[in-house]
This record gives sequence, C-alpha cells and structure tokens, in this order.
Amino acid sequence: MSKKNQQVIIPLISVVLGLLLGAVVMLIFGYDPLWGYEGLFQVAFGSMKNIGEIFRAMGPLILIGLGFSVASRAGFFNVGLAGQALAGWIAAGWFALANPNMARPLLILMTVLIAMLVGGLAGAIPGILRAYLGTSEVIVTIMMNYIILYAGNAIIQTAFPKAFMRSVDSTIQVSSNATYQTEWLSTMTNNSRMNIGIFFAIIAIAIIWFLLNKTIIGFEIRSVGLNPNASEYAGMSSKKTIILSMVISGALAGLGGVVEGLGTFENVFVQTSSLAIGFEGMAVSLLAANSPIGIFFAALLFAILSVGKTGMTAAGIPPELVSIVTASIIFFVASHYLIERYMASRKSVKGGK
Repeated sequence: MSKKNQQVIIPLISVVLGLLLGAVVMLIFGYDPLWGYEGLFQVAFGSMKNIGEIFRAMGPLILIGLGFSVASRAGFFNVGLAGQALAGWIAAGWFALANPNMARPLLILMTVLIAMLVGGLAGAIPGILRAYLGTSEVIVTIMMNYIILYAGNAIIQTAFPKAFMRSVDSTIQVSSNATYQTEWLSTMTNNSRMNIGIFFAIIAIAIIWFLLNKTIIGFEIRSVGLNPNASEYAGMSSKKTIILSMVISGALAGLGGVVEGLGTFENVFVQTSSLAIGFEGMAVSLLAANSPIGIFFAALLFAILSVGKTGMTAAGIPPELVSIVTASIIFFVASHYLIERYMASRKSVKGGK
C-alpha cells in the first residue's frame, strides 16, 4: 500500500477503533453504546443551530491544527499553541474594544493581523531559542503557555481600561463592527454562533497546502524537518527555517485564538487554565497526519463530538465519555505503527501464498 493511501486509511481505522473502544467502555459501565452514539449524532445534526455550532467549533480547531502541522513538518513539536492562541485573542480583543467605531472591514482585518502578529511573536521565542541555543521547543513552549496565561490574566485585570471592563475578570462585548458573528450566518443557522472564522480557516487550508507543497519555503521546511544537517549541506539555512516555521505556526494559532474569542465569546476574559482549543488543535493535526486537507475532516469529527456530546446525557450516559472516545482515537493515531505493522504482515502473508 502506498504511503499516500496509508495517510487516509490509518486515520480512518484509528477513528473506528476509537469509537469501538469508547463503546467497550460504555458497556463496562453499564451503558448502551448504540443508544449513546445515536443520541450524540442526533443532537449534532438534529437542528440547523447545532450544525452551525459544528462549523463554529471547526474554525479555531482548523487554524490551530494547521499551526501544529507547519511546526511538525519542520520537525518541531509546538506545545505552545494554547498560549499563542490566547496571546492573539487578548491583543486583538484589546484593539477591538479600543476602536469600536472603526469601519467593520478594516476592524476585522486589523484584529486578524494583530492576532497573527502577536501569535507569531510568541512562536518566534521558542524558535529563536531552538535555532541559536539548541533548547528543547517542547519545554520552552510548555513554559510559555503558563507565562502567557498568567501574564494575560494580569493584563486583563490590571492593564485594561476600566471602560472596557464588565467585571474584574471580564470585559464588555466588542462592538458589532468587531464581532466575527454575522447576521446572515446567524439567521441561516437559527441563531447559532457560526461566524466568519470558518471561512478564514478554509482559506488558511488552501494557503498552507500551497505553501508546503508548491513553494521553496515549504520545500525547505520539509527538508529541515527530515534532516537539518543535510539541509545545511545543501545550502539551506536551518536556523532561518526553524524560526520561520515557528512564526507561521504561532501566527495561525493566534488567528485561531481570535476566531474563538471574537467569534464565539465576543469579549475577553480571565482564563483559569490554558485554552482547550490549543490541545484539541494538536489532536486534530495528529489525526490528520499533518495534512492540511485532512485537518478539515479531523476538525469536523472533533466538532461533531463536541457539539453532540450533550445527546449522550439524554441517553443517561455522561458526556465525559466523549472525551474517552476522543482520547482513544488519538491513542490509536499515535500507535499507528501497530496498524502499519499489522497491514504489512497481512501483505507479507498474502505475498507468501
């Protein structure tokens, strides 16, 4: 089987095995998995509002998944996506609150650019440290998550003007010119929170696919990811490529953060922990084997599970079991070498016959 086919089949097998393992867990705890999954999918697709919520959830997951994909193609494990997303959200939110009467197209553009710039700067820090000092990007990005989380909370509570604040921990909503929600999307999906972030995500998929597969920069990113020493010998600057890939990764995460912030919540508020979408975006990219196109479908699956899990409650099943299903899928994706080995052994057996 070709490598291209494996990139499609193995994630599909991982999803099926994850669903089966989730069903086994439900049976162990005395729940009917067929009833549970039926409730999940009925809620997810049972109304236009929930379908809109699926697309709403997909936007930030796609963007953050793409950010993880770019870093992974360069050979780096960017665990700091949650912090980079939060940095973009806070910075863009501040600008939106400070300029409520700016023309909507310009204000949307500015929030997008600010979020990408701040997210890119947050990604550049571990990139520079890795390129010039050889530090582990995993350790640095984990620490950066906490630095950005607590620094961001302090900025919201102490640096934001009082006119922006609704309470000590939360700002007022941004103006209608700044929100990513639109009347026509809301009307079409029965007042869901679906917003223009999904369109940003689809555009980003096309751009990142083209960047990685059809440009010199993409070739250098992939080359450094495969062998940085050989890339240096061939005349490529691995240091420049390392930093650039982390900047792009952080910029995409920052955009995912502002899509979540101004598209879903429409304000800025104190976070008690790192953004969940940062880690869910990583899982989306892992499931898609870092394929930009595959990330769309992986994000769709995660969004369906997120929106539909309330249907499991109606079936008497704790919605937390959806997290077990999600974790099971990620486990099988991470253990893809077992699936590959099984498929290879089957091929050798057939060849022997």
